[in-house]
Amino acid sequence: MQIGKVVGTVVSTRKDEKLEGLKFQMVEFVDLEGRPTGGIVVAIDSVGAGEGEIVLTAAGSSARQTNITKEKPVDAVIMAIVDQVEIGGINKYIKK
Repeated sequence: MQIGKVVGTVVSTRKDEKLEGLKFQMVEFVDLEGRPTGGIVVAIDSVGAGEGEIVLTAAGSSARQTNITKEKPVDAVIMAIVDQVEIGGINKYIKK
């Protein structure tokens, strides 16, 4: 899993039929302070995340383990919206 921030949406009117009805989001990977780390991925949104939200993504075969991505040609999925990140008793992130 990786932590990232939803920074945009990808719209595709022509795609594999198994991808019909799925929402494509651009996720920029961030560190624990919310700073971009340089990576970005297009991920299928399985939880209804919105732009600006901090999310957890899964990639590879793990991306095809959610109910909506099962047996679909996806390599990345947003599978959680982060509410809080705590490390060593210190809150690094709290959702507003």
